[in-house]
Amino acid sequence: MSRPPVIAAPRRPSRKIMVGDVAVGGDAPVSVQSMTITKTADVEGTLSQIYALAGGGADIVRCTCNESEAAEGLARIVPRSPVPIVADVHFHYEMALAALEAGVHCLRLNPGNLRKPEEIKLVANEAKDRGVPIRVGVNAGSLHPQLYKKHGGATPEALVESAMMELAYFDEVDFHDVKISVKASNVPLMIEAYRQLADTVDHPLHLGVTEAGPPPGGLLKATAGIATLLAEGIGDTIRYSLTADPVEEARAGRQLLEALGLRERKGLDLIACPSCGRAEIDVIGVAKTAQEAMVDRDLPIQVAVMGCVVNGRGEAREADLGIAAGRGRGHLFIKGKIVRVVPEDEMVEALVAEAERLAAEGIEARLAAADAGAEAAAEADRQALLEDRGGDVNQSESRVELIRKQLSHQEGAQ
Repeated sequence: MSRPPVIAAPRRPSRKIMVGDVAVGGDAPVSVQSMTITKTADVEGTLSQIYALAGGGADIVRCTCNESEAAEGLARIVPRSPVPIVADVHFHYEMALAALEAGVHCLRLNPGNLRKPEEIKLVANEAKDRGVPIRVGVNAGSLHPQLYKKHGGATPEALVESAMMELAYFDEVDFHDVKISVKASNVPLMIEAYRQLADTVDHPLHLGVTEAGPPPGGLLKATAGIATLLAEGIGDTIRYSLTADPVEEARAGRQLLEALGLRERKGLDLIACPSCGRAEIDVIGVAKTAQEAMVDRDLPIQVAVMGCVVNGRGEAREADLGIAAGRGRGHLFIKGKIVRVVPEDEMVEALVAEAERLAAEGIEARLAAADAGAEAAAEADRQALLEDRGGDVNQSESRVELIRKQLSHQEGAQ
């Protein structure tokens, strides 16, 4: 379903590289990445996780390459993977060369751990010959000791300088197929490092808050950093680094991009009011039940669960589909128009059924199939609730008159 356009900063211009068949940078959509937590030597286990990550929204998946068995595993994994594979290399340049031999689509090198210029340039030359890009993966926790000493710690300037040192080695061998990350677990530090880097280079940028931790705190930290930069037009590919099932990372990344309007919606977006004293139902319980019933159905629509028929439909009128409860009944609406009134105990069932029809048939067809008399029945419920509980609402016009008289009296006294 179409979404209203998002007002955001223009996308930062960057060069485009190809990670397998996924474009990163330039005018390509912002992509989602995650990383397997299996032993790469476990080919079947790793492939199972890669498929789960792809199903969760990952466009690119990274696997560790820390030993010969892992490199051999990559040779068997890459041809069977549904998405491009990045080899994660930290200390041993031989593992980078082995990963290239295995056919990976990209390398990730940590310049704080792989420091010898001749080894870095050797890997870059091999990658260039094979047309394989490299991510310069700077991490605040593993900078070169000289940079810590020079800058007095892991500062934004230190992170950016680490990336620039690596780029200088690549320049010596005429290798430019590069994307860069400057990650930190400190969100303000991460944001400032990427801002400085964005002003310094035109390479595509890989965003992430490293070691964000378990949800919900990790989700909040990662979103704070990544979303801030994306809203500023900075960032070409993202990864949530959570202490959790990596599929949660992929889903979070995809949901963030959809929420920001940077990717077309592929899954459910369920919105709900936070509940209040006017609510006629257990909004939290109904929203949770509806989410559980629909989350795995791959319905690319926005669904609203509202606890009050007085304001609910109006507040959620932009949702593709919604339901508002009052006086023992649920008002089912599409784009703010009432299409059905159902008993309260059938609300979730009716919502799920209508969501599936809406995704299959489209909005116009479902509006045309609205029950006769549904709008009138819903309005009768609304007016009855206003009479019962809307004291402040009912008195609003009389209050306006009192305000006008008071202001008129004050003006006359002057």
